[in-house]
Amino acid sequence: MTFLTKKSLSRRMILKGAGAAIALPLLESMVGAQTPLAKSGAKPVRRFGAVFVPLGERPGYWTPKTVGDNFEFSPILKPLEAFRKDLTVVSDLCDPLDGHAATVAAWLSGSIPKQTMAEDIHCGTTIDQVLAKHIGQDTVFPSLELATEDFTGYIGACDTQFACAYMNTLCWRTPTEPLPMEINPRIVFERIFGAPGTPAQRMARLKKEKSILDSVQEDLGELKGGLGAGDRNRLSDYLDNVRQIEKQIQNAEKRAATQLTAVPDAPIGIPESYEEHVALQFDLAAVAYQADMTRVFTFMMARDASQRVYANLGITEPHHSMSHHGGDAQKIANLVRLNTFHIELFGRFLAKLKATPDGEGTLLDHSTILFGSGMSESNVHSRLDVPTLLAGGGAGNLKGNRHIKAAKETPLANLMLSLTDKFGVEMERFGISTGRVEL
Repeated sequence: MTFLTKKSLSRRMILKGAGAAIALPLLESMVGAQTPLAKSGAKPVRRFGAVFVPLGERPGYWTPKTVGDNFEFSPILKPLEAFRKDLTVVSDLCDPLDGHAATVAAWLSGSIPKQTMAEDIHCGTTIDQVLAKHIGQDTVFPSLELATEDFTGYIGACDTQFACAYMNTLCWRTPTEPLPMEINPRIVFERIFGAPGTPAQRMARLKKEKSILDSVQEDLGELKGGLGAGDRNRLSDYLDNVRQIEKQIQNAEKRAATQLTAVPDAPIGIPESYEEHVALQFDLAAVAYQADMTRVFTFMMARDASQRVYANLGITEPHHSMSHHGGDAQKIANLVRLNTFHIELFGRFLAKLKATPDGEGTLLDHSTILFGSGMSESNVHSRLDVPTLLAGGGAGNLKGNRHIKAAKETPLANLMLSLTDKFGVEMERFGISTGRVEL
């Protein structure tokens, strides 16, 4: 039995309180009574995300051994097997150049960066920005750029004859305009939900341990009173998610605040734990999707040439130095363990998208998430057969459960051109593309 309510809400409805603005997820009440979602203005939108991991994936442990449908999962990809129908692995794609800076800059741009250590940097507009202009202009944030490592100290040359700017971001608005990436979950949260004031004022609010949702409780009460049971449950789940993210950030800030004397430069709001930091950034991307605050995000899980040590995995050597394994069996085993850990964290994000209703499906059903790296064999900075994975249903545009083996040394730019097709963007070429990848 279906119950119809007289309440009709705007898709862009935002609840406002003191220093807060809470956007609402897609609710049935935002659609005219007896109007199917697929035929309404609330038809689920297509979303895009790109998740970058540094220093490649272990050849022999990443690529599935079988090609086509129902492929056999490789050791590194095994944690994602529950999402089989939502995954497409594409092998034998390549970046245009070897090296740290060149592969990072080319990953989403499909372009060859200008070799320079000065300010005259030049690359190519990245696919996230192409899509943001097409699907993101009706949202508050056409795109969100997220990361976990502070790049502010990296200037000048960071790779052979290449400026650090090429490694400090994944995103280029224009060929000469790289976009900064935000590492602080608190800042991202405040961009989405709002919390003005000085650092001292924010710390004062933190001490009161009040949620940003408290300021809109009156409006929430009135809103819930006019919703049907399904909408009330969906709204409740969404607000619980917002409150949980805020609580995680507050806990991280409390821990950081106790160390301000010892570590004065530690940014407030960034968790000590890498795993928690990544989870928060993924959660913020998911809630921004859910509230339709953005439809495009990029996330650099770690910087290429990262010297992060993953002690939680029992690994004591920095990632970059370990990546030059020289054939050492123990180092290779540790790299496989690290690559698998990154996939596990990505899998938790996919699980959240899959569990979040969106119209007549889920956020995962209506998203296309690119996961990969700009190199394959890190020991030699190889640009060949870079690890590439697509997750999500693409709002019906991605088949899933496939391993596609492209022609040897197919430019990664060809895949990007195919993705623009999926989003209805007409382009003859993308970067150095030579054709398309059949998805």
